[in-house]
Amino acid sequence: MSNNKVIAIEDRIPKLKQMRRQKANRRFILYISLFFVLMLIIIYFQSPLSKVQSIQVSGNIHVRSNEIIKLSGLQIGTNFWKIDLDDITKKVKEHEEISSVKVTRKFPNEIQIVVKEYERVAYLIKGTHYFPILETGKILKKDKLENIPVDAPYLMNWDQSEELQEMAAELRLVPPSILNRISEIHLTPEKADPLHITLFMNDGHEVSATIRDFANKIKNYPMIIEHLPKGQAGIIHLEVGSYFEAYGKSGDEEIESER
Repeated sequence: MSNNKVIAIEDRIPKLKQMRRQKANRRFILYISLFFVLMLIIIYFQSPLSKVQSIQVSGNIHVRSNEIIKLSGLQIGTNFWKIDLDDITKKVKEHEEISSVKVTRKFPNEIQIVVKEYERVAYLIKGTHYFPILETGKILKKDKLENIPVDAPYLMNWDQSEELQEMAAELRLVPPSILNRISEIHLTPEKADPLHITLFMNDGHEVSATIRDFANKIKNYPMIIEHLPKGQAGIIHLEVGSYFEAYGKSGDEEIESER
């Protein structure tokens, strides 16, 4: 048997030894990093940072933020990660004035609730009080106002009914520039048209129309007004076609303005 000394492969190939050392160092660094990450996670879940510290509400106009937070059931100090976002969304959306809700977590400990309210398309007048009417046709009887609102027309002689819901749905489709011209809307049913309505405009004109397809027909109002004699007030009929009837004129003296 040969007495020659056996030389280790690491001595014969120094680069291989260095590579193994680097690999061991990287493995060590990885284990240390994982250890510290796990420690940070444990510390985070044991600290106040993992509890809800802030609840932010946005998108609301008429519904108060504290009312929305109360509906959500959220409380400061609740575990940030145990919150059921879908359940909160469902609870907040039960409010009659809220049409949509989006609830999100914002790291490290903030909950954001973004809502969208149903539009208030008109106000129902009863006595000296004004009750908002939503685009769904719902009358908000608990939100009666004593100050005269100016952001939507007034509805006269209306009750909670299918007619009101249909009227609200039509008003939602009316452009704001035209909606702002309407002062009052009266339900004035006729034998031939149970859905007949009478509008009093801010410019002194009167409009005779029907609820069905009202939003589409009232869009012609600005064009009709442009073709009327200056200073001449009267009734604009929008039931079938559209024409103008000056106050004090007989049927044969009606002025046709638009068809």
